[in-house]
Parts: sequence; C-alpha cells; structure tokens
Amino acid sequence: MEKNILSYETVALDDENSALVIIDQTKLPGKTEILNLHTGEEIWNAIYLLQVRGAPAIGVAAAMGIYLLAKKMPTDSFASFYEEFKKQKDYLNSSRPTAVNLSWALNRMEQKVLSLKELPVAEIVGGLKKEAELMKEEDIAVCKQIGENGLTLVNPGDGILTHCNAGQLATCKYGTATAPIYLGQERGYHFRVFADETRPLLQGARLTAYELQSAGVDVTLICDNMSATVMKKGWVNAVFVGCDRVAANGDTANKIGTSVVATVAKRYGVPVYICAPTSTIDLNTPTGDDIVIEERPAHEVTDMWYKEPMGPKGVKVFNPAFDVTDHELIAGIITENGIAYEPYTESLPKMVNRRNQK
Repeated sequence: MEKNILSYETVALDDENSALVIIDQTKLPGKTEILNLHTGEEIWNAIYLLQVRGAPAIGVAAAMGIYLLAKKMPTDSFASFYEEFKKQKDYLNSSRPTAVNLSWALNRMEQKVLSLKELPVAEIVGGLKKEAELMKEEDIAVCKQIGENGLTLVNPGDGILTHCNAGQLATCKYGTATAPIYLGQERGYHFRVFADETRPLLQGARLTAYELQSAGVDVTLICDNMSATVMKKGWVNAVFVGCDRVAANGDTANKIGTSVVATVAKRYGVPVYICAPTSTIDLNTPTGDDIVIEERPAHEVTDMWYKEPMGPKGVKVFNPAFDVTDHELIAGIITENGIAYEPYTESLPKMVNRRNQK
C-alpha cells in the first residue's frame, strides 16, 4: 500500500549516518522529499527556510541537531567541548526568533551538558542523544493529551476552523490544534473542518488540508478572507489554532492572520482555543508586545507560488511571519496539563508548575 504523508516521521534521527532526517515541507503537497542534514549550516537553513517548521518540530529538530554537532566537537577537555557547544547552540538559535520552543529545546540540551560535566565528553554526548530522543517521545505524548483535553470542548459533528498548520507536520505526531480532530476522527466524531489557506506561505492549503484529507477528515479549504463568511453562516463551532509563544498574560504569537481570525470569531460568538504545549509558555515575556516578530523576505509575498510575479517590481512589502492575538480574544489555552482560562497570569504558571513537577 502506498504511504501517505502521515506515514512519514516529521523529524527523525539517523544516528548511524549522523543525520537529522526531515520532510522538506516546502515541496509539499506536490512532492514528498526526505532530507538528510549533517552540518550546522544545513540544519540552520532547514529551520530558517521552513523545510522543518512548527514550534514543537523545530524544538525536536534543534535538539537532535545539536546532538549530532556535539558528536564532532573537541573531546580533549570539557572546557573546549562546552565552548564549541555554546557556539553551535547560539548559531542554531539564531535561525528563527519567535518560536520559543527553539531556544527552550537548546537550553534544555545545555542544561543536560552541565549536569554531566564531571563525566568524560563521550558520555556527555551520549546523554545528549538520550535527551533528544526523550524530547521526541514527550512531544508525542503532549500532543495526544492536548487532543484529549481539546476534545472535551467540542461535540460530534461540530465545525472546526483552523489556521496555518499546527498538525502532525508541525510536531512529531498528532499535532497540537489538529490533535482533537485526529482523535475525534478515530472515535467517529465526524468533524467538519475548515482550513484557512494561510498566506503568504500557504501552510493551511499545502500542509493542513493535505494531511487532514490524507487521514480521511472532512476538510474544506478556504481563503483567509472567507473566515467571516463561514462563521456568519453558523458552520463553525470552535476555532483551534497552535502558537509559537504564549506570553505571561495569555497573549499568543501565531502565524500571521491568527489575530484576524480571532477578532472575527469574537464578532460571531465562536470560541477561539489556543493549543499550546507548556514548552511554548514563556512566563519571562510579560505581554505580546514583548514578543519579537520575525519578518521574512518580500519575495514570499510577490513571487512565491506564482509563475509570474504578482506584485509590481520594486514595490515595498511588509511580511511579518506572525501576529499577536490579544488574550481577551482567547476562550482558553489548551495544554497537556489542562486548559488555562482567564486570568492567565494565574492559570498559566499552574500549567508550567505541573510540568516541572512531573
């Protein structure tokens, strides 16, 4: 039987060949191309160019990547090893600024190094491998539990709208925003899903619609500016989206256009739920105003996906990759440890503390 996209691992470690193995998501849905990444530059480019994307998948990729780079680092002393580790960690961390999982994963790998610093370097590297593999296992379990928690907020037959791709292709399995959809599919909920195309990179069209259709989900692709129409018709009972960073007050950064969806949903009384692993909660960032928003190249708006340029030559382009959804527009933030509600300054620390106590 021919494999569909859900049969591939989003991120995998080929330790024997010292390779980080990913699906090149820039080629989907037309072509399934598997990349084997060996160098720091290749891994950095894969993250920056969105060949691997989605906050959880980026985190796991970075963890596996820094382990592979550590295999090549100096072994004569801990000091020389750690100096090179820090250099490579900072380099990988510079690839994308908004998704907190990138820095979270790399910081966790650094803490593992420091916890083993009295051991020979070879054993430290072995510990990094185990930590990276553990992070992948945790991501799968976290996404499944987000799905279970999200499923309590909807009913069989409901219409669900999602934006961008917070699906399996953004994680190691299940996705975050799609986890309730996949679990519902397994249990006969027969959800009707509306996937925003998500300009300018079309992750909703190329990735979400593709993977949901592959799973047999009833999915309808709509342009970004159609969300108000389907909500006004009463076809949407809930909005599930992912996020790349949650501020301490509950503001969330997600793919550009999410705040528009949330504003429209508020107008039509549709609850918006943010599906967020606790690793994306950044209690050190007070509000959404403090989140650094990545800006991307102009050609993504004017040229990408078109046979001919769709903007006049030399036109100015503003291309932020993310926007911030105000916490007042959010009905709840679904984590693996439960659902956080207003006031988020009280509920979010509880979710993080439950993670730390495990």
